[in-house]
Amino acid sequence: MAYRYGSRAQQTFLPASVEDYVASDAPVRAYDAFVEALDFDGLGIELDSGKVGNSSYDPKAMLKLLVYGYSYGVRSSRKLERETHYNLSFIWLTGGLKPDHKTIAEFRRKHKSALSQVLKQCARLCVELDLIEGNTLFVDGTNVRASASVSHHWTASRCRKRLKEIDRRIEEILSECDRTDDAESGDGSLVKMGEELANQEALRRKVVGIVEQLQAGGRSSVNTTDADCVRTHGRQGSHAGYRMQAVVDGKHGLLVQADVVAENHDLNQLADQVDAAHETLGEASQTVCADAGYANYDELEKIDQDKTKVIVPSRGQANPDPAKPFDKSQFAYDSEHDVYVCPAGQVLRYRGIEEEKKKVYRAGGRVCRQCRHFGQCTGSRKNGRKIVRYVNEEFRERMAAQYEQEDSQAIYKLRKEKAELPFGHIKRNLKAGHFLLRGLAGVRAEASLLASCFNVARMISLLGVRALQAKLAT
Repeated sequence: MAYRYGSRAQQTFLPASVEDYVASDAPVRAYDAFVEALDFDGLGIELDSGKVGNSSYDPKAMLKLLVYGYSYGVRSSRKLERETHYNLSFIWLTGGLKPDHKTIAEFRRKHKSALSQVLKQCARLCVELDLIEGNTLFVDGTNVRASASVSHHWTASRCRKRLKEIDRRIEEILSECDRTDDAESGDGSLVKMGEELANQEALRRKVVGIVEQLQAGGRSSVNTTDADCVRTHGRQGSHAGYRMQAVVDGKHGLLVQADVVAENHDLNQLADQVDAAHETLGEASQTVCADAGYANYDELEKIDQDKTKVIVPSRGQANPDPAKPFDKSQFAYDSEHDVYVCPAGQVLRYRGIEEEKKKVYRAGGRVCRQCRHFGQCTGSRKNGRKIVRYVNEEFRERMAAQYEQEDSQAIYKLRKEKAELPFGHIKRNLKAGHFLLRGLAGVRAEASLLASCFNVARMISLLGVRALQAKLAT
């Protein structure tokens, strides 16, 4: 079988312009149209071609470079610079502009606030194109590593331990200096010991500064590389990172809202994320669905007050265990008399509030000691069996019953399909398992770009490049 061989010396007639190198249905044209459709005044990026002084790069071209680069996993400023020299789609997109990596990094750093607003405008464009309807919203979160090492994470206990080690080493150095002076043997080097002493004292000042930072901020820990990040825990272990939040529309799985928070759990996030999504949509959604990680009933109550149906299982519903013979569920609550009745028919009366928002009911030690179930139901001889009822117990029961409804179960089954797909695309396809920028402002800008890239890729899949171009142009 014969082979076909190429020749680098073959003379050809090249197309007249770079425009001819990019096909009419190439995805890069959709990204170009998307950025052209954005309101730069709304983003806070000034477009003024009449500025005096040294010329700067077109902000639209710079934003196109970032959005398109992030869409294909090219996020480093140096890699973006390289693409503008050798990748035809990047050359076409920027019109032949070739900013260096410092210019790209400076544009991204200077416009963090503007970049964090890109997703909001993207979602509103999707609403106008009837790709987002806002009836059902799915909320989910994931850990994303920070641009910092977990070894630079400091707690008060670690600081105390380190200060003891430094003080002990300083004493050893001073003692060694004294011994060297006394012996005058010349074996030791006072110069080297002086340098080490200075290094130890500088390290001590640094650790003391970290302690002061912890006390001033009222925080349990701080990372000296990225002060905003927290210690996160996942399947890959513990890392310095952030918690990325996403609100996904139920129609086509497009992102309505994305945010990054300096927490390692989702308990306090549901109401804020849903409110931000409603602001983008311009109206409240009919249904909000999330997993048990969001089962904070203070947060659920805020959304329920807006007449939005909340579908969030409790921890017990998410991981059900067989009910034990003397579980709380086996005790009947009499709302009229505000008492519980145990399986043996004894009454547990209200005894006061033990903790915040927790009401305590007891039968009394004498009653329980005389019961045939004593030892199985409770072992407390003094106070007897205790039942804890939350102040908002009726709301909790209503949320649990709402989750069990047939239509709610159908919606909840879609949660993984809708809410977890964006994170899989961002982390795997876009290779964004970690942030490049530091600080909350920087990581929020990156999250907005990554979420917008996901939306544009979905729009291309739904409409095609040419149809999307035409719709965005109008």
